[in-house]
Amino acid sequence: MNEQEKQQAIEILNNIMELELAGVVRYTHYSLMVYGYGRIPIVSWLKGNADESLIHAHKAGELVTLLGGHPSLKIGALLETANHDIGDILRESLEHEKASIAIYYDLLRLAEGKSVLIEEYAREMIVEEELHLDEVNKMLRHPGDIKSFEG
Repeated sequence: MNEQEKQQAIEILNNIMELELAGVVRYTHYSLMVYGYGRIPIVSWLKGNADESLIHAHKAGELVTLLGGHPSLKIGALLETANHDIGDILRESLEHEKASIAIYYDLLRLAEGKSVLIEEYAREMIVEEELHLDEVNKMLRHPGDIKSFEG
């Protein structure tokens, strides 16, 4: 990667950090707002997502410093919709996951053929995020529905 591409990668990685840190806050908040009979497994799943988002933010920050950059201290946009129905939480999670995938694809496009390390990192994260997106999508379907949720 040339110096300009490194700077672009650092900017994208800092955006990833901010988005993932927002995920920590978002999923932690959601875990506190779940009520009803299915609370325990859903809260556990949401806490796991918060933990995973923190790990993802840390990985992005490590790559920022590897490239000679300074990790961001910002947190991505936090939207409080005050909708705390499980379906609403899952739909908001779906949008968050779509945004995550998009930014990882931006990094992949930048790194392709220029940095195996960054390229493989982006691919690994895309796989994780796409699997997570599929998990949320399946949670939004009604029992017996095979077709993907379109929301």
